[in-house]
Amino acid sequence: MSFPTGHAVPQTEPPRPPCETLPTMYDLPSEVIGEPGLPDEFHDLQPQLLSRTLSLADYPRDQWFAGADLNLYYDVHHPLWYKRPDWFLAVGVPRLYAGQDFRRSYVTWQEGRNPHVAIELLSPGTEPEDLGRFYRAEDAIEAGVEAATSPSSQPYRDNSPPTKFQVYEQYLRVPHYLTYSRQTRQLRYFQWAGGRYREQPLNPTPPQVWLEDLQIGLGLWEGSFEGISSCWLRWCDADGDWYLTDTEREQQEKERAQAQLLQAARNLLATGMPPAQVAELLGLSTEQVNQLWG
Repeated sequence: MSFPTGHAVPQTEPPRPPCETLPTMYDLPSEVIGEPGLPDEFHDLQPQLLSRTLSLADYPRDQWFAGADLNLYYDVHHPLWYKRPDWFLAVGVPRLYAGQDFRRSYVTWQEGRNPHVAIELLSPGTEPEDLGRFYRAEDAIEAGVEAATSPSSQPYRDNSPPTKFQVYEQYLRVPHYLTYSRQTRQLRYFQWAGGRYREQPLNPTPPQVWLEDLQIGLGLWEGSFEGISSCWLRWCDADGDWYLTDTEREQQEKERAQAQLLQAARNLLATGMPPAQVAELLGLSTEQVNQLWG
């Protein structure tokens, strides 16, 4: 099935909804040969950490979708136009496409829901595209990297796709848009209100950003993820306590179980039970029990 840019929607009486007349996820390309890949490993790992620590009180896991570097189709008048957010969250949608398949892309007129949160990880040269009218020359990550004048300050032509900032603000009206620079460690938060984005001040300590409607915070975390120490974006609660990844939760449970087992061994030793018998009863090594007994 082929849909040229500027595809005219066939009209019927009454008009059929876009989800019935426009291309579906299966019709649209999920990637374009020749497009540049991720700029660095951080752009691979940071979205993983965001997805693995996300915890939404009002939405069970099967009612939200988090995507990273996935084609996002946004304009019913230009159904081939898309952007690839570094990370985005849609709530009130099934975890799987139509509840049964992995998503190849996110097609807004098929999903019926626009993203609720979008996050861009700034790279040298992408700052004007990502920051729009909020871009200033001092925002450039690397000196000498050529960046065009803020494209969002100029009207775009009908046949020229808008920038990411324009798409998030004017097309999708994403309520929460955030940008983060690994190089400068600067997090910026833009909230959609009154038809446009307004930059919001950050809290000095986690959560640096609190998303009231989702009851979740986002902060800067100094730590190691997948064996790499850096300053990462990470979800947290209102008190700034970090949400754990699945791996961290599993490790925490193992440590808790081990601590309970060792305490049980201490209690049995205190009754006078021989160390060898305690070890056999609790499945501990003799060395472990002897350390407690000594």
